[in-house]
Amino acid sequence: TGASASSMPASLGFLAQRRPGWLGVAALALAAVVLGAVVWRRAGPRRRRRLQQVGTVAKLWIYPVKSCKGVAVSEAECTALGLRSGNLRDRFWLVIKEDGHMVTARQEPRLVLVSITCENNRLIFRAPDVDQLVLPIRQPSSNKLHDCRIFGLDIKGRDCGNEAAQWFTNFLKTEVYRLVQYETNMKGRTSKKLLAPINWNYQVAYPDYSPLLVMTDASLVDLNTRLEKKVKMENFRPNIVVTGCDAFEEVSATRRD
Repeated sequence: TGASASSMPASLGFLAQRRPGWLGVAALALAAVVLGAVVWRRAGPRRRRRLQQVGTVAKLWIYPVKSCKGVAVSEAECTALGLRSGNLRDRFWLVIKEDGHMVTARQEPRLVLVSITCENNRLIFRAPDVDQLVLPIRQPSSNKLHDCRIFGLDIKGRDCGNEAAQWFTNFLKTEVYRLVQYETNMKGRTSKKLLAPINWNYQVAYPDYSPLLVMTDASLVDLNTRLEKKVKMENFRPNIVVTGCDAFEEVSATRRD
């Protein structure tokens, strides 16, 4: 995983390295994913497994800044650290307090109003009632390295400068915040510390627990039949949305071994 792919075939196999659950192994086995790609899983005895179609990729989302709006893309590289499309990486930027603790929409719901676009190696931030912020994709190595804290685990982050810090502070209007960026040479948070006990060995940057979040349309429809106040797919912030399969297949498929 993590190798770039210059082109993609019309269909795409989600092939497990250790277990056949097609949704649970996406982060381990995909090189790239495109809209309309057919999702498969291995079926049958181990020695004679065949591919069985279980769904179609309907939407792809990258969330550059944790808890801010997502960016819809038509294709993406699936790396060990999550989806990548050009210079956009999933949850590679994070808002923190001055003491390094993460800030998400759980603490600051207005973060979900911040939209991001990528133009000419720059990120453009827009939000209600503030001027846009233009930020270089890569920060100078001379910028401060912060010790950040996400769900009790330590991780580094490169400071994105005073202008970005002031922009988020002015928009949120509650306390002083800073924006940091994850760099691929930094040590990520490990899966064994995030979700124990777990056999897979992977790292994540600033997502909650895993490099990818996959969800099906059918699961959302089923959930809304049980709720008084309906929810949208955006409430769950998935990276890959799959159609044409049963509700909660993304959960049950990972338990078949």
